[in-house]
Amino acid sequence: MATGATVVSRVFNEVVNEKKIDLLDELFAQDYVDHGPMGDVTGRENVRALFAGFFQAVPDLHCEVGHLIEQGDTVGWIVTSTGTHTGDGLGFPATGKRFETVSANLGRYRDSRIVEHWSEQGMFPMLVQLGVIPRPAPA
Repeated sequence: MATGATVVSRVFNEVVNEKKIDLLDELFAQDYVDHGPMGDVTGRENVRALFAGFFQAVPDLHCEVGHLIEQGDTVGWIVTSTGTHTGDGLGFPATGKRFETVSANLGRYRDSRIVEHWSEQGMFPMLVQLGVIPRPAPA
């Protein structure tokens, strides 16, 4: 049986970086829940659509995972994400701009599959870097 750290690494190395979206059935539980910046996404098929939409908007999306920590059925990690927003998607037209974000993540797994995930996914800095929202003024 795979550890949670192994499953998380495979998600980013294979599903995200290699775009092997067909591995979702192997790596995500049917009742998976993602608690992210766009609200809760529930179920494997909705997560598949989320990945597909992100890959369409950012075809060169690449993630590096670090600082994996595992305790019981819980895994924590940091992910650095880079990409270029060249496709329409994410709720706005393509900007053609690159971004780099860092986000902290927490997940639970069961039977070698991810069942739940929490993260803000670096959404705010990504939207600022893409020029979708203005950079906040210094205090």
